[in-house]
Amino acid sequence: MDNTIAGKVINGRRLVLLPLPLQGHLSPMLQLANILHSTGFSITILHTLFNSPNPSNYLHFTFLPIPGTCEVNFSDIDKDKVVSLLFYINSKFLDPVRECLVRLMSEDDGVACLITDAQWFGTQSVADGLKLPRIVHRTSSISSFLLFAKSPALLDTGCFRQGIDEERKSETLVQGLEPLKVKDLPKFLTSEPEGVCKVLELMAKATKRAQALIWNTFKELEERDLEVLSQDFPNPHFLIGPFHKYFPASSSSLLTPDETSLSWLDKHPPNSVIYVSFGSLVKIEESRFLEIAWGLANSKQPFLWVVRPGSIEGSGWLEPLPDEFLEIIVEGRGYIVKWAPQQDVLAHRATGCFWTHNGWNSTLESICEGVPMICSPSFGDQLPNARYVSDVWKIGVELEHGFEREEIESAINRVLVDEEGLEFRNRINNIKGKVDICLKRGGSSYSSLEDLVDFILSF
Repeated sequence: MDNTIAGKVINGRRLVLLPLPLQGHLSPMLQLANILHSTGFSITILHTLFNSPNPSNYLHFTFLPIPGTCEVNFSDIDKDKVVSLLFYINSKFLDPVRECLVRLMSEDDGVACLITDAQWFGTQSVADGLKLPRIVHRTSSISSFLLFAKSPALLDTGCFRQGIDEERKSETLVQGLEPLKVKDLPKFLTSEPEGVCKVLELMAKATKRAQALIWNTFKELEERDLEVLSQDFPNPHFLIGPFHKYFPASSSSLLTPDETSLSWLDKHPPNSVIYVSFGSLVKIEESRFLEIAWGLANSKQPFLWVVRPGSIEGSGWLEPLPDEFLEIIVEGRGYIVKWAPQQDVLAHRATGCFWTHNGWNSTLESICEGVPMICSPSFGDQLPNARYVSDVWKIGVELEHGFEREEIESAINRVLVDEEGLEFRNRINNIKGKVDICLKRGGSSYSSLEDLVDFILSF
């Protein structure tokens, strides 16, 4: 694919990118860095010392660690700690970030622009003080950002009141955010609703003050939601995704993928295997873990299952699995790994279904490879993403009742065996075809990237 931006005189102007130190945020920011580097920009990655990227995977970038950020140990971050992390880094780390930027701006190359994750909302004041243009990269879908931006107002309606199961399961549509339902509102808000809404409010305000927004999505998928968002966020919007399709898969994983996943897949016929992975943060109760196991076993379909060590509450890894289930693994119908090379797994001919937590990176990767989904969202943007998969794009099903083996077995059959699964596959392959077009010269993402380069050169 030709990604050259013709006729632009960039001359290695330096961009500084600041990712959030979580896997789902770090990967797309490094992919964005690769895209911008390919157009001629020089890239400096400003990063924390915890969950830091591996510079040896990106020899064409300069990496600058933020001093003092090793004092934080977020090696076991889960959904309940994310809010604390965001408040912490946006208060304690702003002075070190400012010092790094001042140093970089004083060098001969200077800094053309600062590009940060939207959750680094405190850096807007830093950029303003330095008279440095800041562009926000939002790592979620546009549809979920619409929800996040409205969260403070929704809090006043009582939608996020803690401990009310009826509301958390409510099928009532959220006014102004249809087709989202009350039960699609981010669940982590129920543990600390005021704190999370404050984070989202600060993120939205800082985003509105930024020079522009960069999205890892494409026009043909979210054009309607972009029109709605632009009413409240009139900033320039650059939809240049899917990022990971610009180049062959490169590793930005904080975990080591097990490449034997691919050789195991080689033994199976096309579209026959269900791939199961719930991302890098989700933790599961042992009872739910066993329901997943028996749902997979009872479906009689081959499965590749990612089980992160420590992701099952109270267990190191696979200890809760009974011997009867482990026999299925020995027989070869199932394969369990600690982490998988996901992009390669989804692109493999044998993969016929992706059972996912619906983080945006995973959802987009599945769309790009034409793999229908079973959705088990947990928190954050995963819930609205799952609703769009099942009800808007209609390229998968959501497990509406959590983890119950009968529903799991039924969902697997719906996607892999029944005629409905063929309809899912046809729809998602139609969207996949649009991905291929949008990235080519003259396509929507290609053109948006050209516009982004022009925009940065105007500073």
